[in-house]
Amino acid sequence: MVRKKISLPEESCEGLLGGQGTVTLVHLEQLLLPETCGLCAKLTIPEGCSVGEHEHIGEAEVFYFLSGKGVVTDDDKRVEVQAGDVMTTVSGHRHSVQNSGKDDLVLVAVIIKEPK
Repeated sequence: MVRKKISLPEESCEGLLGGQGTVTLVHLEQLLLPETCGLCAKLTIPEGCSVGEHEHIGEAEVFYFLSGKGVVTDDDKRVEVQAGDVMTTVSGHRHSVQNSGKDDLVLVAVIIKEPK
């Protein structure tokens, strides 16, 4: 199934998970994926904005960075990221992401829940 860009639900999240500024989420799919997929979205993080540090329990999250530059926390490590990088956070671990550049930091985020 193909979904045209105009039909994709978009939301603006102020202070997402305790982060700074407003992050835009475009939900790439919400209806057809199995219930083990908690999120499949494109995030746009403007200059000076971030997604706050949070822990994943019973799920994993994968970030694929499409454009821009940022800094992520990976538990206690800070790592610079850019287009083409991938970050995986498994259950029991924490992460955050901050735009460290002048251009938007754009990424795809997918959350996969552990089987029950």
